Parts: sequence; C-alpha cells; structure tokens
Amino acid sequence: MIHLIAQILIGVVAVEHLYILWMEMFAWETAGKKTFKGSLPEDLFQPTKGLAANQGLYNGFLAAGLIWSLFISDPMWQTNIASFFLICVLVAGIYGALTASRKIFFVQALPALIALIFVLSAS
Repeated sequence: MIHLIAQILIGVVAVEHLYILWMEMFAWETAGKKTFKGSLPEDLFQPTKGLAANQGLYNGFLAAGLIWSLFISDPMWQTNIASFFLICVLVAGIYGALTASRKIFFVQALPALIALIFVLSAS
C-alpha cells in the first residue's frame, strides 16, 4: 500500500511540474502573472519571458525524470531515480522559497518531501 501511495505522490509532483512547464514556457504573461503576483513587478513579465521559458524547460526535465521512475521495473533503480528527482524538486523548492516566495515551499518542496518519505518508506 505504501508503494502505491508513493507512486501516486510521484505522479502528483510530476503533473505539478508539467503545469509549471506550461505556465513558464507558454503562459508566463497570463498565468505566470497571477502566480507570481507581488514577487515580480508586472512590467517585468514580458522582458523575462525567455528566462521563464528556460526555467519551464528545467521543470519539464524534473517531470520527465519522475514519470520515467514510474516505468522502471527494478525496485532499487526505481527508488534511486525517484529519490534523485524528488530531491532535485525539494532543493529547487527550498531555494525558491528562500529567494522568491515562501509559498513555493508549500506548493513545490513539501509535496516532494512527502513523496520522498513515502518512496523511502516503501523501499
């Protein structure tokens, strides 16, 4: 049962990062403005569109790694790959919380931490 919960949580974190990819790469001036309201002056969204798209691409890589981990049949490799990508998300979320908005900890880092705890508990 713990393994199933871990898999579901990995999927949730992966979907969240696919959403972040979409927002930062394709909706920076709309959804990005709403999400980062107050963290970035409104007049900077257009000039930072390329930077945000680059960030979105990295979030896509995180999602891809997490999704990949769901298809690995060897339990040890699955745990290692899922743990690596969840730790990457956790570090990015903590850094974002310290440098951009505390909300990022709760939206990005905390779900990754919870998923990581379940992944390690299941192994």
